[in-house]
Amino acid sequence: MNQKRNLLFSLFISFLLLGNFSAQAQCAMCKSNIEMARKDGSTQVGNTLNDGILYLLVLPYAIAGVFGFIYYKKYKAKQLADKLAAQQISTPQEYV
Repeated sequence: MNQKRNLLFSLFISFLLLGNFSAQAQCAMCKSNIEMARKDGSTQVGNTLNDGILYLLVLPYAIAGVFGFIYYKKYKAKQLADKLAAQQISTPQEYV
């Protein structure tokens, strides 16, 4: 069962990496602005649009990274507190 899953996963990754997919993923307004800028001979609009796309791409990953880092720190602090509590319980009390 595990070999079959690994084979399917490998085929899926190979399909994604080796496949040649063509996509038209621009909104109508962006496309019309770029076409108008190309007619005028300006390339600045395309560069600015690309910078905006990169900004919009990075922002969700940065937010997720911050939340992940906070979660990691709290998880580690809880683990340390649990470990210290377990050590205090397991040590014998001298004056009982």
